[in-house]
Amino acid sequence: MSSAREAEGTDCLQGFQITHSLGGGTGSGMGTLLISKIREEYPDRMMCTYSVVPSPKVSDTVVEPYNATLSVHQLVENSDETFCVDNEALYDICFRTLKLSTPTYGDLNNLVSVVMSGITTCLRFPGQLNSDLPQYRAVSVPELTAQMFDVKNMTAASDPRHGCYLTVAAVFCSKVRMKEVKEQGIFRQVDPQQRAHRTLRHSPPGVKMAVTFIGNLTAI
Repeated sequence: MSSAREAEGTDCLQGFQITHSLGGGTGSGMGTLLISKIREEYPDRMMCTYSVVPSPKVSDTVVEPYNATLSVHQLVENSDETFCVDNEALYDICFRTLKLSTPTYGDLNNLVSVVMSGITTCLRFPGQLNSDLPQYRAVSVPELTAQMFDVKNMTAASDPRHGCYLTVAAVFCSKVRMKEVKEQGIFRQVDPQQRAHRTLRHSPPGVKMAVTFIGNLTAI
C-alpha cells in the first residue's frame, strides 16, 4: 500500500516515522530515497527516523562506513529528527544492564522497540503533556535519572563528556511527581527553553518505573 493512500486515510497527519539501517545498501540507499520522496510529497510534515548506525566493533561488511557517510547527508537534509541506534551500544546494554550472557537479535530488536515505545508514549497516552511530533522537535527520581545519563544505557555508542547537550527531553513512565523531578536539578546546565520533562502513569511491561531520555548531543 502506498504512503499516499495511508496518508489519505488519516484524520490529522502529523508526520512519518521510518526505521532503517545505515550500514546496508537497502536501508541506506532505498531508505534515504524513500525519505526524500516523502519529503517532496509532504514538505510541511514531520519526518522522524530510527536509524541503526554502523559500529566498528559490530560490523559484518567493509562498505558500512561508506553507506553511512552517504546516508547521513540525506538525513541532515530531509529528516527533522533522527534517533541513532547502533548494535554495539545495544549489546553493551544487554550485557551490562540486562545481564544477558548471549543476547540475540531478538533481544536487540526488543530493546529498540522499548525505546521507540518510550519516545512515542506522549503521543499515545494522556499525561501532563499531550505531546506531538513538532513539540518533540522543539525540545529534541535520583537512581533513575542517574541511569538516564549513563553512557551504558544509551542506544548510540558515544561519550557525552566529549560534547554538550543542545536540547534534552525526559519522559518518566511511573508514579513520579514533577516536584521530585525538578528537585533533582538534572537539567541545571541546560537552557530552560531547550529542556522538557514530563511524567506519565503508563510504564513498559515488566518494569515498575522507566524513563526515556531524548538528547541532541554534539558528541555523536
